[in-house]
Amino acid sequence: MATKRGKNQPGPRVAVLVDTSTSWGRRIIEGIHHYQSLRKGWQLFVEPRGVEQRRWLPPGWKGDGVIARVGFPELSAQLKELGLPVVNVSAIRIPDASYPRITTNLVEAANMAADHFLDAGFRHFAYFSLLGLEYVAEHREAFCRRVESAGWNSHVFEAMPQLGAAEPEWMTDLDRLADWLAKLPKPLAVLTWNTSGAREVLYACAQGGLRVPEEISVMSGAEDDLLCKVAPVPISAVNPAAEEIGFRAAERLEAMMTRPRSASRKDLLVSPLGVVVRRSTETLAVEDPTLVKALRYIREDPARAMHVDDIAAHAGICRRVLEQRFAKLLGRSPASEIRRVRIERAVHLLKTTRLPVSIVAQRSGFNTAEYMAAVFRSQFDSTPLSFRRRE
Repeated sequence: MATKRGKNQPGPRVAVLVDTSTSWGRRIIEGIHHYQSLRKGWQLFVEPRGVEQRRWLPPGWKGDGVIARVGFPELSAQLKELGLPVVNVSAIRIPDASYPRITTNLVEAANMAADHFLDAGFRHFAYFSLLGLEYVAEHREAFCRRVESAGWNSHVFEAMPQLGAAEPEWMTDLDRLADWLAKLPKPLAVLTWNTSGAREVLYACAQGGLRVPEEISVMSGAEDDLLCKVAPVPISAVNPAAEEIGFRAAERLEAMMTRPRSASRKDLLVSPLGVVVRRSTETLAVEDPTLVKALRYIREDPARAMHVDDIAAHAGICRRVLEQRFAKLLGRSPASEIRRVRIERAVHLLKTTRLPVSIVAQRSGFNTAEYMAAVFRSQFDSTPLSFRRRE
């Protein structure tokens, strides 16, 4: 039951049962802290915890609400028995757990990874999966659907997870994984559920003599900045909006604590921020070196003033030949590629910064806010400001 307090007593006591050993968990907590710092008066109860450590409320704890990664039935049962408002920030679905979930939109995350690979010209795809985990299967199936909707096949490798965690076992059969990777067509784009899976793919590539990213491009489905950076090849990853998840979870919890009858109990799926590009995907799966040169020129600095004639001159061919090669190998024109890259840059800046729209337009190559607004209305049926607010 919630703690009763008088006028001059401290604010709500909130337990945060989220691991602190990952970037995801720490950023969730930062988002919660950001929300409570605006509201003032919350007492947050947080303790260091690893991914595999079971998270419990201590016996006799008195509080007003809980934000938790409800990842196992025993915790769900304990929270239910306490009768406190609970917000779940996990993608895991526990039977009979009716707590509202605020977590990453896994389908959007998988689509974002697939689109990144498709835009780089890949035609061969694979997913390193973990057996028996429903949320991993949802992520994998979304990735495969996106790839197949573009007209390409995807391959799946399934590994056993560690007991109680969405991590591959350290005893993963690297010989079997390396043999599987060696048999697939190249260049190959591989997505994994998380950074630990990407690490195993890198080790298997090293064992099998496969070059990353030249032959195999590897991406983690979830960003962990430390583990991604210390990998043998720094790992690209989809960046979940963990701070936003934490903020929205705290916002929902306050509504449940203060307006229990009217507060929403619906799940909220939060869009990822984008792909953090590191060396594991720094390649273009295009065999035409002239086209690679043109694509790199466009992507190096979308804000530069450039026309199709400029790109053709940089690549050393005439405009007509450049347009023919773009159409044949990528299915789009050089002009549409310039526009696509600029939109991608603008979306990233709108999601990850508070820069004024006029500055976002300049840094994305649109020159004026009015022109960027026209492009956004055409592409998203939204103004840049409305797009930022809804994200």
